[in-house]
Parts: sequence; structure tokens; C-alpha cells
Amino acid sequence: MTIDRERVLRAAAALLARKSTATMDEVAKAAGIGRATLHRHFAGRDALVRALEEFGLRELEAAVEEARPDEGSAPEALRRLIGATAPASPLLGFLITENQLFEGEGVNEGWARIDAVCTTLFRRGQEEGHFRVDLTAVWLTEALYGLLSAGAWAVQAGRVAPKDYQYMIAELVLGGCVRRSVEA
Repeated sequence: MTIDRERVLRAAAALLARKSTATMDEVAKAAGIGRATLHRHFAGRDALVRALEEFGLRELEAAVEEARPDEGSAPEALRRLIGATAPASPLLGFLITENQLFEGEGVNEGWARIDAVCTTLFRRGQEEGHFRVDLTAVWLTEALYGLLSAGAWAVQAGRVAPKDYQYMIAELVLGGCVRRSVEA
């Protein structure tokens, strides 16, 4: 039996984002395949999680590229970036909360590239006078990741309409990081 690896990974991410303690049996069931088939493709949970990390990072890097974060104003680029992440949001929600991905000798280079792009975008917004300078660009990047995850979970749980994902996150991020005029 051939399986659609991407479909299995998406199903696994969706389940594990909601229930991080899900067993391989539960993952197989969510993916619509048997446990033996799942184990032939992923030797165990660690192998599955690593495959999810690689797949998710490819998806996120494609979203970042699609968003063209160097074009236009920083707020416009941030809105595009948030919108571009919507299809990968369940993977992002899983990856950000999966602590074992950040153990060991180093973080995947893909994360470093994504962090650098996001941090550069926030720093550019600060330099252009759009974003607050009392919040570091690194903190704004981490806050963005948290909101992307929360948005993914809310959509997945049916508490937020998928079409509202980009608007709700962008408004909250921009509402919190936009530089306000200083009154004398």
C-alpha cells in the first residue's frame, strides 16, 4: 500500500497539535492508515516528529518566500506573512509547542532562517518608525509565533473561522507593536 506521506504528516500534525500525548495508534487512525503502515514509514514517535519538523519547516519557508517580507512597508509585509502561514498553521501550531525539537545540540537551520526573516522584518518596522522600539524584534517574533499557533488551534477547534485567521492575528500583532504618537 502506498501512502500519501504529506497527507499522513498533516493528519499527524493536526492530531498532535490538539493532543500532544497521542499514541502512534491514534496517529495512524487519524491518518486513515493502519499502525503497521505508519510504523513502516516512521519507525517511532521520534522519527514521526522529525519528519513533521522537516515537512513543517519546508512549508513555513515556502510561506515566508511567498510573503515577500522585504517588499512594501513592514506592516504590509507582516500581514502578507501571516496570511501566507494560514495553510501551514496546524503544522506551525504543533512545531512551536513540540519541546523535543529544541533539545540537543542545535536548532534546525530552517528555524534559524525563519527567525532571522521575522526578526529582520520587525527590526525594519522599528527603523521605519512603524513598530515600537521598547519591544525587541526578537520578542515580537516570539509573540508572532505564539499568535500563529493560537490562531491555528482556534481554527482547528472551530472557534474561529479560517477566513478570519489572518485578520485577527494581524490586528492583534499590529495593535500591540505599532508605534503610537507621543504627546508632549
